[in-house]
Amino acid sequence: MKITSYYPVIMTRDVAGTAAFYAEHFRFQPVFASDWYVHLQFRDDEAVNLAVLDCTHDTIPAGSRQPAAGLLLNFEVEDPDALYDEVRAAGLPILIPLRDEAFGQRHFITQDPNGVLIDVIKPIPPSAEFAAQYEAGALPRR
Repeated sequence: MKITSYYPVIMTRDVAGTAAFYAEHFRFQPVFASDWYVHLQFRDDEAVNLAVLDCTHDTIPAGSRQPAAGLLLNFEVEDPDALYDEVRAAGLPILIPLRDEAFGQRHFITQDPNGVLIDVIKPIPPSAEFAAQYEAGALPRR
């Protein structure tokens, strides 16, 4: 099997509002838009995609037609500090403030209008304790 693309699809009751949120705060732009589905692409990298789907649409099995829950999106970025300032200035909720983690991340967590958590991350060198748990080629560096 060869995977040619991979992206999350957020099922929601508010397709337009959710797509607008990611466009305004996380630099995505729609490349396909209908009233029931919007395909978003990151403005600076066409390989980074996200989609928004009406959770009641008939392409979803009847027993699964519900909004997203228990979902965490990780956005790995070059400068989480700058995005943190932008997100705070825009009034988005800050669920975990910007901080460094011993396991090798500088990050903060906010959420979208559906309650989907968004973890904005920059890999950083982990503590010695956590460094031992990484495979040799996967160890984060500054």
